[in-house]
Amino acid sequence: MKFYGEAEVIDRALSLLDGNNEGDDFLLFVGGEHAQGILDGAPVLYWPELWGLRALLYVWDAKATPAVVNALHNTAWRVREMAARVIVARDLPASTELVELLVDETPRVRIAVARALGAVGKLDNVEDLRPLLKDPEVEVRRAAQQSIDALRKRFPRS
Repeated sequence: MKFYGEAEVIDRALSLLDGNNEGDDFLLFVGGEHAQGILDGAPVLYWPELWGLRALLYVWDAKATPAVVNALHNTAWRVREMAARVIVARDLPASTELVELLVDETPRVRIAVARALGAVGKLDNVEDLRPLLKDPEVEVRRAAQQSIDALRKRFPRS
Protein backbone atom coordinates (compact mmCIF):
# COMPACT_ATOMS: atom_id res chain seq x y z
CA MET A 1 0.00 0.00 0.00
CA LYS A 2 1.22 3.44 -0.84
CA PHE A 3 1.67 6.00 1.93
CA TYR A 4 0.52 9.57 1.50
CA GLY A 5 1.81 12.86 2.79
CA GLU A 6 -0.38 15.11 4.91
CA ALA A 7 -1.20 17.61 2.15
CA GLU A 8 -2.16 14.86 -0.28
CA VAL A 9 -4.37 13.14 2.30
CA ILE A 10 -6.19 16.40 2.93
CA ASP A 11 -6.69 17.08 -0.78
CA ARG A 12 -7.89 13.57 -1.49
CA ALA A 13 -10.13 13.50 1.58
CA LEU A 14 -11.77 16.71 0.37
CA SER A 15 -12.16 15.16 -3.07
CA LEU A 16 -13.95 12.18 -1.49
CA LEU A 17 -16.27 14.64 0.25
CA ASP A 18 -17.03 16.10 -3.18
CA GLY A 19 -18.09 12.64 -4.35
CA ASN A 20 -15.03 11.91 -6.46
CA ASN A 21 -13.42 8.51 -6.74
CA GLU A 22 -9.88 8.82 -5.44
CA GLY A 23 -8.58 5.56 -6.76
CA ASP A 24 -8.28 2.10 -5.33
CA ASP A 25 -5.16 2.63 -3.27
CA PHE A 26 -6.31 5.80 -1.50
CA LEU A 27 -9.71 4.31 -0.75
CA LEU A 28 -7.95 1.36 0.90
CA PHE A 29 -5.68 3.79 2.73
CA VAL A 30 -8.56 5.68 4.38
CA GLY A 31 -11.19 2.94 4.44
CA GLY A 32 -9.08 -0.03 5.39
CA GLU A 33 -10.26 -3.55 4.62
CA HIS A 34 -13.87 -2.36 4.43
CA ALA A 35 -13.02 -0.41 1.29
CA GLN A 36 -12.16 -3.66 -0.46
CA GLY A 37 -15.88 -4.45 -0.65
CA ILE A 38 -16.48 -1.29 -2.65
CA LEU A 39 -13.54 -2.11 -4.89
CA ASP A 40 -15.06 -5.56 -5.40
CA GLY A 41 -18.35 -4.02 -6.56
CA ALA A 42 -20.41 -3.42 -3.41
CA PRO A 43 -22.54 -0.25 -3.45
CA VAL A 44 -20.52 2.85 -2.61
CA LEU A 45 -23.28 4.50 -0.56
CA TYR A 46 -21.77 7.10 1.79
CA TRP A 47 -18.59 5.29 2.87
CA PRO A 48 -15.98 7.26 0.89
CA GLU A 49 -17.39 10.56 2.20
CA LEU A 50 -17.35 9.21 5.75
CA TRP A 51 -13.77 8.00 5.37
CA GLY A 52 -12.74 11.36 3.94
CA LEU A 53 -14.16 13.10 6.99
CA ARG A 54 -12.57 10.60 9.35
CA ALA A 55 -9.18 11.26 7.74
CA LEU A 56 -9.62 14.91 8.70
CA LEU A 57 -9.62 13.87 12.35
CA TYR A 58 -5.93 12.99 11.88
CA VAL A 59 -4.68 15.54 9.34
CA TRP A 60 -5.91 19.07 8.99
CA ASP A 61 -5.78 22.27 7.06
CA ALA A 62 -8.16 25.17 7.53
CA LYS A 63 -9.12 24.98 3.85
CA ALA A 64 -11.18 21.90 4.82
CA THR A 65 -13.50 23.92 7.09
CA PRO A 66 -16.20 24.74 4.49
CA ALA A 67 -16.38 21.11 3.32
CA VAL A 68 -16.70 19.81 6.88
CA VAL A 69 -19.44 22.29 7.75
CA ASN A 70 -21.21 21.52 4.47
CA ALA A 71 -21.11 17.79 5.32
CA LEU A 72 -23.60 18.52 8.12
CA HIS A 73 -26.19 18.66 5.31
CA ASN A 74 -25.29 15.29 3.80
CA THR A 75 -28.17 12.88 3.22
CA ALA A 76 -26.35 10.09 5.08
CA TRP A 77 -26.68 10.29 8.85
CA ARG A 78 -23.26 8.71 9.42
CA VAL A 79 -21.65 11.52 7.43
CA ARG A 80 -23.55 14.17 9.42
CA GLU A 81 -22.49 12.51 12.66
CA MET A 82 -18.82 12.38 11.61
CA ALA A 83 -18.93 16.01 10.46
CA ALA A 84 -20.02 17.02 13.97
CA ARG A 85 -17.13 15.02 15.42
CA VAL A 86 -14.62 16.74 13.12
CA ILE A 87 -16.07 20.13 14.07
CA VAL A 88 -15.31 19.34 17.72
CA ALA A 89 -11.85 17.93 16.99
CA ARG A 90 -10.92 20.98 14.94
CA ASP A 91 -12.76 23.54 17.10
CA LEU A 92 -14.65 24.93 14.13
CA PRO A 93 -17.10 27.82 14.54
CA ALA A 94 -20.26 26.12 13.29
CA SER A 95 -22.81 26.61 16.06
CA THR A 96 -25.45 28.03 13.72
CA GLU A 97 -25.20 25.03 11.40
CA LEU A 98 -25.16 22.61 14.33
CA VAL A 99 -28.32 24.08 15.86
CA GLU A 100 -30.19 23.25 12.65
CA LEU A 101 -29.47 19.55 13.27
CA LEU A 102 -30.82 19.40 16.81
CA VAL A 103 -34.04 18.11 15.23
CA ASP A 104 -32.34 15.50 13.03
CA GLU A 105 -34.36 12.30 12.70
CA THR A 106 -31.37 10.17 13.74
CA PRO A 107 -30.60 10.02 17.47
CA ARG A 108 -26.87 9.51 16.89
CA VAL A 109 -26.75 12.75 14.91
CA ARG A 110 -28.63 14.61 17.66
CA ILE A 111 -26.15 13.23 20.21
CA ALA A 112 -23.12 14.26 18.12
CA VAL A 113 -24.58 17.71 17.49
CA ALA A 114 -25.39 18.26 21.16
CA ARG A 115 -21.85 17.27 22.12
CA ALA A 116 -20.43 19.52 19.42
CA LEU A 117 -22.44 22.48 20.69
CA GLY A 118 -21.14 21.82 24.19
CA ALA A 119 -17.61 22.03 22.83
CA VAL A 120 -17.77 24.82 20.23
CA GLY A 121 -21.09 26.53 20.94
CA LYS A 122 -21.99 29.72 22.74
CA LEU A 123 -23.86 30.29 25.97
CA ASP A 124 -26.96 31.12 23.92
CA ASN A 125 -26.95 27.52 22.72
CA VAL A 126 -28.13 26.37 26.16
CA GLU A 127 -31.63 27.43 25.13
CA ASP A 128 -31.27 25.59 21.83
CA LEU A 129 -30.33 22.40 23.68
CA ARG A 130 -33.16 22.51 26.23
CA PRO A 131 -35.77 20.76 24.02
CA LEU A 132 -33.43 17.75 23.81
CA LEU A 133 -33.80 17.27 27.56
CA LYS A 134 -37.21 15.79 26.69
CA ASP A 135 -36.04 13.70 23.73
CA PRO A 136 -37.46 10.16 23.63
CA GLU A 137 -33.91 8.74 23.55
CA VAL A 138 -32.09 8.66 26.89
CA GLU A 139 -28.65 9.07 25.28
CA VAL A 140 -29.82 12.24 23.52
CA ARG A 141 -31.11 13.62 26.83
CA ARG A 142 -27.82 12.73 28.51
CA ALA A 143 -25.75 14.41 25.77
CA ALA A 144 -27.93 17.52 25.94
CA GLN A 145 -27.51 17.83 29.72
CA GLN A 146 -23.76 17.27 29.51
CA SER A 147 -23.49 19.91 26.81
CA ILE A 148 -25.55 22.40 28.78
CA ASP A 149 -23.28 21.79 31.76
CA ALA A 150 -20.19 22.20 29.56
CA LEU A 151 -21.45 25.50 28.13
CA ARG A 152 -22.24 26.84 31.60
CA LYS A 153 -18.76 25.86 32.73
CA ARG A 154 -17.13 27.48 29.70
CA PHE A 155 -19.21 30.65 30.08
CA PRO A 156 -19.79 31.22 33.80
CA ARG A 157 -22.19 34.02 34.61
CA SER A 158 -20.73 36.93 36.51
